[in-house]
Amino acid sequence: MEKNNIKFMNEAIRMAEDNVSSINGGPFGAIVVKNGKIVGSGVNMVTSSNDPTAHAEIVAIRNACKTLNTHELDDCEIYTSCEPCPMCLGAIYWARPKKIYYACTKDDAADAGFDDSHIYDEMALSIKNREIPAVQLMREKALKVFNDWKININKVEY
Repeated sequence: MEKNNIKFMNEAIRMAEDNVSSINGGPFGAIVVKNGKIVGSGVNMVTSSNDPTAHAEIVAIRNACKTLNTHELDDCEIYTSCEPCPMCLGAIYWARPKKIYYACTKDDAADAGFDDSHIYDEMALSIKNREIPAVQLMREKALKVFNDWKININKVEY
């Protein structure tokens, strides 16, 4: 393990520790690193911001993208105090970093009261069998928007 990996993970864990003390949200911290430099950081702010998407990884990704003025974090690494939840993992994949480092596991998080197993179970089900009903409406009208996107010569692909 590289010395910098330890340094950056220590920072993510320190942020999580500070967040417990400040009561801004859950015990999670994350940083985004590019070329050995921290370009974004975040802590869980779910309860302090009344935003269920304000997980540490999401906050760090938003911060890093703003700093780097880009929507992709290629050549970046994410250090997070805990294995990312399904939402954060999706955001990480959309951001396209080259690597994720994590400290605690999803089982450790579940033991602390942050159990995402129900979400993993729901994702494995077909839409019609999920707990929260999902009803498809107006597909044809919305499909036109996708078709307009496909032929738009000025689009920025991602």
